[in-house]
Amino acid sequence: MAAKIKKGDLVQVITGAKAERGGDRGKQGKVLRVFTDTNRVLVEGINRVTKHTRVGQSQRGTKTGGIEVVEAPIHISNVALVDPSTKKPTRVGFRFDTVEKNGVQKTVRVRVSKSSGKDI
Repeated sequence: MAAKIKKGDLVQVITGAKAERGGDRGKQGKVLRVFTDTNRVLVEGINRVTKHTRVGQSQRGTKTGGIEVVEAPIHISNVALVDPSTKKPTRVGFRFDTVEKNGVQKTVRVRVSKSSGKDI
């Protein structure tokens, strides 16, 4: 199956609690990583959780560990790609174009916004 959401894309959370209730619905962020085996994405600034790490020492003798806030993966079905022209979430479709390179024609798949019909 073709990848509808890729690393570096701007996505918006479409499910969960609203921001005024402490959730992430409606927030937009950049995709940092895509986990294809579990169908999850890591989005910058979304689904932040507190992680407790064990106190230790680094090579220089400084203390490490404590409580840190990190992003946790979110299921890919809970985010939608943001259309660059309208800045609103949209579904993704594909169009096939033929490109000629060095005299050889090649078919490439182009991601298209379902709402506006423009290339992503």
